[in-house]
Amino acid sequence: MSYLDTTHDVYKEAAITPDVGLCCTTNPIWELPGLKIPKIMQEMNYGCGSTVHARDLSNNPKMLYVGVGGGMELLQFSYFNRQKNGVVGIDVVDEMLEASRKNFKIAEEQNDWFKSEFVDLKKGDALNLPVEDNSIDVAAQNCLFNIFKAEDLTRAIKEMYRVLKPHGKLVMSDPTCEQDMNETLRNDERLRALCLSGSLPIKEYVKALTDVGFGTIEIRARKPYRILNPGTYPTDELIYIESIEVAAIKDPMPEDGPCVFTGKAAIYYGKDDYFDDKKGHILLKNQPLAICDKTAAALKALGRDDIYFSESTYHYDGGGCC
Repeated sequence: MSYLDTTHDVYKEAAITPDVGLCCTTNPIWELPGLKIPKIMQEMNYGCGSTVHARDLSNNPKMLYVGVGGGMELLQFSYFNRQKNGVVGIDVVDEMLEASRKNFKIAEEQNDWFKSEFVDLKKGDALNLPVEDNSIDVAAQNCLFNIFKAEDLTRAIKEMYRVLKPHGKLVMSDPTCEQDMNETLRNDERLRALCLSGSLPIKEYVKALTDVGFGTIEIRARKPYRILNPGTYPTDELIYIESIEVAAIKDPMPEDGPCVFTGKAAIYYGKDDYFDDKKGHILLKNQPLAICDKTAAALKALGRDDIYFSESTYHYDGGGCC
């Protein structure tokens, strides 16, 4: 039995008997006018963050969500679309699809605006999406990609890239870990299925996205997630796991490499009203400008003593240099 079979069984069980503690998100439930999220959806919120960002969802985007869980984020996405089949939900677990269908009926009773037909639920695999090329504006997954081993992760990202329209966004939330994990942890199929032992360092996670061709990466949040402690887990050291929220944008890859935003900013404080690096970056005096890591390195290389550079905050919400 492969690790993906173990994952299938874990989420089959979680669909039949909701497991409130399966994933632990620090995100509050979205409170939007007229949106009521059924309790059962909250109990089946098997994610480590949120992929729902209002600024991604203007103008009725066509949306894809892979790994439907109890349907909560599908309902939230539908709030911004409200069209028949405006949101496509894909899952490989029959029981999870059936649970979502039942939950959508409850959501219809609690939300006057919602209809189950807004969501097109399909059985499918993240490694072979039943979706046409270049057809999706916003794709999302929550606490799924960290389960995949390297080869499958690359394939899953390539599938998301394939179905997105040019400049479309892949919005994700996944656990990450900056510490080394021993092979016992890495090869524990159940811990991988539980979104723990597959956690990658952020740089490796971002590289997996840019290697496939995403030209812009936004790290939108970085939060505490879990602890793997000796005695409870097969490790001799305490391991700290975080969760990150990331958007990968299907922009053309710049000649000098991807733009990766980790929450850095530059502030010019020289004698002039502004500084222009003649490469598309204008820093107004004493006004912070969000910059990608690549631009930060290029500006620092100029050796100026009148530009301040902040460290990465791992929070980025748009705007800035690119």
